[in-house]
Parts: sequence; C-alpha cells; structure tokens
Amino acid sequence: QVRVVESGGGLVQTGGSLRLSCAASRTASYYDMGWFRQAPGKEREFVAGITWSGGTEYTDSVKGRFVISRVNAENTVYLQMNSLKPEDTAVYYCATKPGGGILYGGYLYWGQGTQITVSS
Repeated sequence: QVRVVESGGGLVQTGGSLRLSCAASRTASYYDMGWFRQAPGKEREFVAGITWSGGTEYTDSVKGRFVISRVNAENTVYLQMNSLKPEDTAVYYCATKPGGGILYGGYLYWGQGTQITVSS
C-alpha cells in the first residue's frame, strides 16, 4: 500500500498564489503523479499530471496559471497555483500510479485531500 499525503491548502484572495505539496510513502518505478479537485456539488476532475521523466498535462482551465513539478528522489510532487480564481475553490487530491497510459486517469493511490478556498 502506498500512502499519499497532501499539504499546503488554505484560504487565498482572488489573484493570489498557493503551492500544494504531496509526498508518497513509496512508489513503483517510473510512476506518474497527478492532482485532481472536487468542488461542492461537482464530480472530481483532473487538474494536472506529471510522468517520471517530467512530461506534463493540464486541464484547459488551469493552463498558464498552474505548474506541476516533482522531485523524484523525494517521492514528492508540487502544484504551484497562480492567479487563483473563485472557481478554483475545491478539495484538491494528490494521486499516484505506475507509469504509462493516460495521465488524466487510472490512479491507484489517493491522498485525503486539502481544501483550497479562493475568496472574491
């Protein structure tokens, strides 16, 4: 079993920035890591994903504002969120899976989530 723990959530004003961190207890070789979010009353959606080698993918609504990065030696992934909007308010989840396949799905191990609230 892989334990995934997010940190860095909180309250921020519109236009502000936050950085989320996620640490995995252990990983398979060449694993992917991703961020998802779920707003009240909505389904969970893919936000960003990153491969072992640094390939990235983003949902359209965050392109140009969010940046995903990782430190493989530390089993850690980050999500730098800039120019935040009220519609970014959600619980953000980190997830990991063995590498390969699509970056926006198929994740096996999930964190508990961290709340991001963007005030207008």
